[in-house]
Amino acid sequence: MIYTCTLNPSIDYIMNVDAFEAGALNRARETFYYPGGKGINVSRVMGRLGVKTKALGYIGGFTGAYVQQFLDREAVDHAFIETSQTTRVNVKLKSDMETEINGPGAEISKPLQEELLEQVRNLSTSDTLVLAGSLPSSLPSDFYITMAAICAENGAKVVADTSGKALEQLLGHPLFLLKPNHHELGELFNVEIDTKELAAHYGKRLIDQGVEHVIVSMGGKGAVYVGREHEMFANVPRGHVKNSVGAGDSVVSGFLAALENEESIQEAFRYGVASGSATAFQDDLCQKEDVERLLTEIHVSNIN
Repeated sequence: MIYTCTLNPSIDYIMNVDAFEAGALNRARETFYYPGGKGINVSRVMGRLGVKTKALGYIGGFTGAYVQQFLDREAVDHAFIETSQTTRVNVKLKSDMETEINGPGAEISKPLQEELLEQVRNLSTSDTLVLAGSLPSSLPSDFYITMAAICAENGAKVVADTSGKALEQLLGHPLFLLKPNHHELGELFNVEIDTKELAAHYGKRLIDQGVEHVIVSMGGKGAVYVGREHEMFANVPRGHVKNSVGAGDSVVSGFLAALENEESIQEAFRYGVASGSATAFQDDLCQKEDVERLLTEIHVSNIN
């Protein structure tokens, strides 16, 4: 079973405004409400791709109830831990430019922390845990490390899609998949990464530190896969980018879903890139037919 963990979920409230003017009354042309959080995105996309997951994390209040009801409608299994606080709302204003206002995360008490860690202790060698997104400020900064260490003890695989200090701390721990973008990878090594060759070089350094698979997304320039035996590059198809939120999560989803269906690493990489691109071209996350429509436009080649 694949489990996703979203420690700081949200409702993403998306507002499309034709010409936003600060300090004035603005009227939205259309609005959307979606459950937010990188782990939740992974569960939603994998469900659409035909792979069952279970979403873990913290949820609370009427907004948390909305998130759970939304996932229920999409047949996404979940075992969230209830908090006494309302799940945050993130506002994403789309006009000439895109502006985001993220609400504060919940305060997670010690007993609630232990409850989630107990869920992780119940995982086994047949399970994969996807650690995705930011940490609420109330959690210890090494909380992901604690979870990864438990997985190392019980043999569960760990996938990490996070950034900053949380990403840096996870290096050196056994990781099945790491998916930084080229900016995040560059920050790890204090370099600028602007070519596929550089992405492959520094991705290889992550492999040397115990990561099994690395996918580096490079926006419109494509994506790079690095493993113990392969270094590959994939282009991204042409299209109008509507949604940068969730594209990286969809890459993870597509890659894992293809591996669950026993596809080769090359095909899993291609399917991941197609999934990320399909989400980028939608207002919401991709559907399976969107992904499969793009597959013929994505070409994977060896680097060097």
